[in-house]
Amino acid sequence: MLITPGKLLAQINEPADLKKLDQAQLVQLCDELRQFIVDNVSVYGGHFGASLGVVELTVALHYVFNTPYDQLVWDVGHQAYGHKILTGRRDSFHTNRFYQGLSGFPKRSESEYDAFGVGHSSTSVSAALGMAVASHYKNEDDRQHVAIIGDGALTGGMAFEALNHAGVSDSNLLIILNDNCMAIDPNVGALKDYLTDITTSKTYNKFKDDVWNLLGKLSNFGKSAQEIVSKIENGIKATLLSQSNLFESLNLRYFGPVDGHDVDHLVAVLNDLKHIKGPKILHCVTVKGKGYAPAEKGNATTWHAPGTFDKITGEIYKKTYDTPQAPKYQDVFGHTLVELAKQNDKIIGITPAMPSGSSLNIMMKEMPERAFDVGIAEQHAVTFSAGLATQGLLPFCNIYSSFMQRAYDQVVHDVCIQDLAVNFCLDRAGFAGADGATHHGAYDIAYFRCLPNMIVSAPMNESELRNLMYTAQLPRKGKAFSIRYPRGQGVLPQWRTPFEEIKIGTGRKINDGEELAILTIGHIGNYAVEACAHLEKQGISVAHYDMRFVKPIDEVMLHGIFAKFKKVITVEDGCIQGGFGSAVLEFMADHNYSANVRRLGIPDAVIEHGEQFELHRDSHFDAAGIEKAVMEMLEPENKLV
Repeated sequence: MLITPGKLLAQINEPADLKKLDQAQLVQLCDELRQFIVDNVSVYGGHFGASLGVVELTVALHYVFNTPYDQLVWDVGHQAYGHKILTGRRDSFHTNRFYQGLSGFPKRSESEYDAFGVGHSSTSVSAALGMAVASHYKNEDDRQHVAIIGDGALTGGMAFEALNHAGVSDSNLLIILNDNCMAIDPNVGALKDYLTDITTSKTYNKFKDDVWNLLGKLSNFGKSAQEIVSKIENGIKATLLSQSNLFESLNLRYFGPVDGHDVDHLVAVLNDLKHIKGPKILHCVTVKGKGYAPAEKGNATTWHAPGTFDKITGEIYKKTYDTPQAPKYQDVFGHTLVELAKQNDKIIGITPAMPSGSSLNIMMKEMPERAFDVGIAEQHAVTFSAGLATQGLLPFCNIYSSFMQRAYDQVVHDVCIQDLAVNFCLDRAGFAGADGATHHGAYDIAYFRCLPNMIVSAPMNESELRNLMYTAQLPRKGKAFSIRYPRGQGVLPQWRTPFEEIKIGTGRKINDGEELAILTIGHIGNYAVEACAHLEKQGISVAHYDMRFVKPIDEVMLHGIFAKFKKVITVEDGCIQGGFGSAVLEFMADHNYSANVRRLGIPDAVIEHGEQFELHRDSHFDAAGIEKAVMEMLEPENKLV
């Protein structure tokens, strides 16, 4: 079902068409753009609240600036639906986040208007500053560079590193702070409180109004505009001695706060700011979910990405099942952590801004003094956990696999080198689905198993997840402990099994067989169970081993496997290079075994978005892919190594 755009929006195929409108028509265009987003997301799903909150800002930016020559960098990228619709992707927007359709985030290969790919947060200021410096180097000083940073992205440390650099760069950079007090969950920390103080200070806002009255007349001053701005800046600094401005102290000209939903005022302000050279920041106050009452008045976390819903009533559609369903792995983690914490008072929970996504919010509600949301700050989360561990506490640091990449140095330097017992629970391991390449947890097996003092594990089901978590909180001398699990549901509706210790470095045999051995790690092993059952019906005897640990790997089990089998298949939902299959091959080489080994896993390529089953199928490690690999290896003429 294609969604019909409004009268004005139907005329906008690129930003040049937008500029043909009278400014008086922009309010209507914003209404149509917002409705188009509501209509599409209600039917097809996707991120929601963030893009609704920047409709006016998006229209104003493309109306004022000469995109794509002027460059916009969106941070975080789920704010960019309106941007995509206005830049030639309106008629294909219904494919957003679907297999082989539009990406849910800005993507350089998708459009020239997507100046920088952004799926993770806090990168926009660095990227836009790099672009601005490059433009100056190429004598393109008329080119504008705008970083739109919001939805909690300013809580990430990298953003502050970039602000620190931008303040001394004298580059033509505009930073727009989209301040809605939200990431996916509510923003946390001192910065949130600081921004609230700015937006509510009567003294500051009175002076700000005087400033904007002058700025609104800049066009009348011609060449003396810069002198006027300088006087205004000096006035701000003199007047606000008692209320220091963080951004001014970093040598960034600060303007605002302004109403991010007043498109006419935004156009006027942006027209003025593009004539002011050097680094500057515009503080826009917005409402996440603006213009759609259920999102504005309801739970902002729920409406961040609600799935499909009734756009009239706001009812979010939930799947119904005739039989009991297995819970999500994240919920098993959340409930299990609370159970363990009640038994072990040393356990502390940590997440970088994903309490609902990781289900740490369960512990935050029951034990608020023992669970910490540190903001979008993965590096800090890891080193904070290391600090806790030095004092004898037992941190469970829950970070999505792809976000864990952002804190790799901290894992090496602050945890592993110091041999600290930090537990890492890596959610969204393997293919993350519609979020695509920026969110797939493809690399954690490879990048963790090469580290000393690191245990690397993955459960095949919810019961194993509980038992690995139980094992991870038992006393041990040092060593970090990594437990990876995928997005979505497990396989056991009855998952609350009694805790059992799993001996570190041991696997288990799932199925006996004679002709070939399949070795799996993690949830993906359930495909092998399905494949083995189907092969058995065909009279083909295949053994299946759930290895559970990549490091230390079960060498006793591997000795038995290679002594018996000359044909082996490894299966993992991680990258083939350096992953679980590579660990098996290394063992085979180190112990002089000879066998035909075929590795199934994520290929050496950037894998785009799609449903998990679609990506598993195309990467050939679903049940059909495993069965096909078995049949090929059992052919007498097969030459696979």
